[in-house]
Amino acid sequence: MGLVDQIKEKARSNRQTVVLPEGYDDRMVEAAGKIVADGLADIVLLGEPEKLRARADELGASLEGVTLLAPAQAEQLDDYVAELVELRQKKGLSAEQARELLTADDNLFFAAMMVRKGDAGGAVAGAYNTTGDVLRAAFQVIGTAPGMKTVSSVFLMVTKNPDFGENGILLFADCAVNPNPNAQALAEIAVSTAQSCKSFLGVDARVGMLSFSTKGSASHPDADKVLEALEIAKKLAPELQIDGELQADAALLPKVGNKKAPGSPVAGKANTLIFPDLDAGNIAYKLVERVAGAEAVGPIVQGLAKPVNDLSRGCSVEDIISVSAITAVQAQG
Repeated sequence: MGLVDQIKEKARSNRQTVVLPEGYDDRMVEAAGKIVADGLADIVLLGEPEKLRARADELGASLEGVTLLAPAQAEQLDDYVAELVELRQKKGLSAEQARELLTADDNLFFAAMMVRKGDAGGAVAGAYNTTGDVLRAAFQVIGTAPGMKTVSSVFLMVTKNPDFGENGILLFADCAVNPNPNAQALAEIAVSTAQSCKSFLGVDARVGMLSFSTKGSASHPDADKVLEALEIAKKLAPELQIDGELQADAALLPKVGNKKAPGSPVAGKANTLIFPDLDAGNIAYKLVERVAGAEAVGPIVQGLAKPVNDLSRGCSVEDIISVSAITAVQAQG
């Protein structure tokens, strides 16, 4: 059974509610009923119910079991308006402005408020809207997890070599969101990714903080940043198995790890790799995917108080289904 299939099984084991705000995108309409039929999650599809049913009929799609909800007519709208005004009062948001955001055509703020209030366990968007718009609504309404200020991303890299990571699966972060995280942000990315490892793989993370240097083999401010991040991460999560700075081979290969970082709790057996910046992370995941033939599952958004995941605007219906299952698993934890 592949990793995505395992995630789907986990989603079925403790069914959550996922909201899909982009009911105006045909792929979302097609995916909604399939997610429910497959038992992956309960789905709330936002949009005018009559229009959604008519469009589903035109597409030959089923919306059986899907909750259809128009934000402007929702019974919880007034409560959401009051909540958003209170949440954004320091920004001077008025009730009228809050209502406009919550009933905007993109439905992103309404979906985020559903997640904040517990009316949905998570949200999936981005088939139509940009990453910036999706994450802006999530950040402003849901906010970051306690003790965190950094929203980041993780890829689950399913390699063909079971000797690496966790039976061939490695977590790579951050590969999609933060261009040049400082030490604090890098530490928060490490802690969030360790939590993702536990959620998706069911095992404790062994976190390698990557650099071009291993244990002082080179002296440079970039390596110093990784060392500083390591100390911050240890304070944020004292129970975490984490070490750095480590070169990639020292993190992954036992012989190299034992030689370059003897006594390390992580060297040679890392299953979670934290890259020092977006250049390194994005390049690495694409190389491993394309050259080594690994499957890249993600990007999965992490660091939010409750899950919201962003899709590529070129996504398929199957992509929406898979990301909804991922979001449901995040909502379980």
